Amino acid sequence: MEIKEKVENEKVSQSGNLMKAAVYSKYGPPEVLQVKEVKKPVPKENEVLIRVYATTVTLYDCWGRACTGPPGFGLLIRLSSGFKKPKRPILGTEFAGEVESVGKDVILFKKGDQVFGFTANLGANAEYISMPEDKAVAIKPTNMSYEEAAAIPYGGLTSLYFLRKGNIQSGQKILIFGASGGLDTFAVQLAKYFGAEVTGVCSTPKLELVRSLGADKVIDYTKEDFTNSGDKYDIIFDTIGKSPFSASKRSLKKEGFYIFATFGLGRAFRVAMNKNAISGLVEENAEDLIFLKGLIEAGKIKAVIDKSYPIEKIAEAHRYVESGQKKGQVVITLDNI
Repeated sequence: MEIKEKVENEKVSQSGNLMKAAVYSKYGPPEVLQVKEVKKPVPKENEVLIRVYATTVTLYDCWGRACTGPPGFGLLIRLSSGFKKPKRPILGTEFAGEVESVGKDVILFKKGDQVFGFTANLGANAEYISMPEDKAVAIKPTNMSYEEAAAIPYGGLTSLYFLRKGNIQSGQKILIFGASGGLDTFAVQLAKYFGAEVTGVCSTPKLELVRSLGADKVIDYTKEDFTNSGDKYDIIFDTIGKSPFSASKRSLKKEGFYIFATFGLGRAFRVAMNKNAISGLVEENAEDLIFLKGLIEAGKIKAVIDKSYPIEKIAEAHRYVESGQKKGQVVITLDNI
């Protein structure tokens, strides 16, 4: 009887140290993802342990899973992510949830705080994530659900970062090429917040969405080439890396900026050698996340969610994101709420 009771107690103890996560042990199609029980993270002295209620699947997660990346960068991604198998078996960069515990040196958060955030180190497609308190984690907007809040960080932070690098000013003309994805929908809204005149370029099914976000003009790239209009822009923000390079440059004003959130290896050299071109890596900081929170609570920007899937159907979510049909974000929910 004592032995049986000891075994049962050990099982309970072990289950408390486990969590559900979408993991992959090899690169490949969406089917390589499996939902399993893995070891629950233990927060360090400066970290907060967050119980995740919602996360997302982005194109970058799909690239990581398949180890492809932007065109031409597959080998470089494999070298950094793990040559034979992924170094980080849990994908996901965005999350929203509740603080479950804090390290002894944490002063900004307490147990029970509702938070949202972004991590370039992945690991958000799980029931728990541990985050340093000085990274991109902040109190969740009061007027948003967990699902909506999880859809904010990557697109919001990336758009804010690049628009600021382009020195966006009120009254400027900005064209956003690819204006309907998880990043692009925030680029449109933030550009309008900064007072710019916004032209959004997207495909036919997405025109109304881009208009609804405040774009002053929308162009259907399947029917019209924006570079033939004769219009000149202070900023051309290419969020997908597919705008015609030389023709787009001719559509820039003399002191304008050509911004790339992503691009393939084929144009990397041209971007690097062009003084008007801007690229870079988004910084993980809470200050910008808090700024976005203020805009959300003031009703200036909102999340755009296309579809929501339970974590058990994360492979299906990856297939949908890769289909190119996505408008805004694809959210993953966990049943621990």
